[in-house]
Parts: sequence; C-alpha cells; structure tokens
Amino acid sequence: MENPNLNYLKEVSGGDASFENSMLTILKTDFPEELLSLKNFYKRKNYEELSLCIHKIKHKIGMLGMPMALEFASKVEIDAKKGNIEQYTELVFILERINVYLKNQ
Repeated sequence: MENPNLNYLKEVSGGDASFENSMLTILKTDFPEELLSLKNFYKRKNYEELSLCIHKIKHKIGMLGMPMALEFASKVEIDAKKGNIEQYTELVFILERINVYLKNQ
C-alpha cells in the first residue's frame, strides 16, 4: 500500500521551500473540502458531480507521490460517471489516509 509523501512536490519545486510551503498550504486547505464534497455527492447519488470531484482530487493524489492510487482514482472516476460506484468505499479509504497525512504536515 502506498503512503502519501512530499517527494514529488520537492522534486518539482527545485528546492524552493516557499513554493513547497505554498503548495502544501493549498493541499491542506482544498483537500478536506473536496473530500467532504465528494462524500456529499455520493450521498445525494449525484454521480456526475462525484466523478468531477474525483477528477479534481486525483491531481492532488499525484502531487502526493501515489501513482497507484492515482490510477485507481482515475478508474473510479470513469466508473462513477457511468453510475458504477462499487469501488467508492476503497477510494474514500485512500483519501481519508491522505487527509490524515496532510493534517499532520
């Protein structure tokens, strides 16, 4: 199982600590809100919006160095658009782990 990390962010920053801190602040602010939106769209069975929300979140997954989770989120995004939400719970489990990681940064 992959763990979130800041390796990719550090790589793209080129050592610019200010950039890294800015991006981390954005992640810490946006991610919990997007996770909450995702859960609300699921509860309302609005799978089109759920799919769009996953699309937004998956870019943050990539920034946190989790390529397998990114690939999985892409699959769930496509499935949700078709109304197939069988793997939603597994995706939320991954996203909750990311959320805890971000809170501890």
